[in-house]
Amino acid sequence: MARCFSFRWMRIAAVALVAMVGVNSAQAQFVCSDHDDLVARLAEAFQEKRIGYGLAGDAAIIEVFVAASGTWTMLMTDVRGRSCIVAAGDGWESIGAVTVTGRGA
Repeated sequence: MARCFSFRWMRIAAVALVAMVGVNSAQAQFVCSDHDDLVARLAEAFQEKRIGYGLAGDAAIIEVFVAASGTWTMLMTDVRGRSCIVAAGDGWESIGAVTVTGRGA
């Protein structure tokens, strides 16, 4: 249990550190960066790829990135292209595909 707990905190700290590179101290507390930069850092540091996304009202998009190792990160991106890590963890399990035909279907 202690090993799993420390791994989670180390991963969260690593994601935060990667995301904060080039971010001023006022923004650092939010773990935010330009969308393309943050996505590239997730791919480089954790080999995570986007598996899906959805709208959060009219102001944001939520994206989920997952690695084959089971690590995952959830990003929220606003209309200006600024992305923030809102959750991250490990042990991701895919339970099946959902077919969506479009809005209102």
